[in-house]
Amino acid sequence: MIAIAKNIRISPRKVNLVATMIQGKNAEESSLLLSRIPKKAASMIKKVLDAALANAKHNDGANTSGLVVKRILALKAPMLKRFRPISRGRAAPLLKRTSHIRIELG
Repeated sequence: MIAIAKNIRISPRKVNLVATMIQGKNAEESSLLLSRIPKKAASMIKKVLDAALANAKHNDGANTSGLVVKRILALKAPMLKRFRPISRGRAAPLLKRTSHIRIELG
């Protein structure tokens, strides 16, 4: 049972901080835990986790109470490249990072 969210507008480093909290835990308990964490990444991971639970229930007909978050990955996605003006008429690059979130339940 897998769910993937692509091109999420948050850096993978920030997602991994929250992802390590729920890896290896029960999926339903992880969903409750994510609703209590006050970080932007938590709400994004919760959406993907809920999609993975729905996939397990609909596609495989599995009982969702015994599922565990087997693996959660936050991978690099293409960056949005912007430029910011700095002194002497130059420009400094801004790399707005994005990520792909992948959750596997088992």
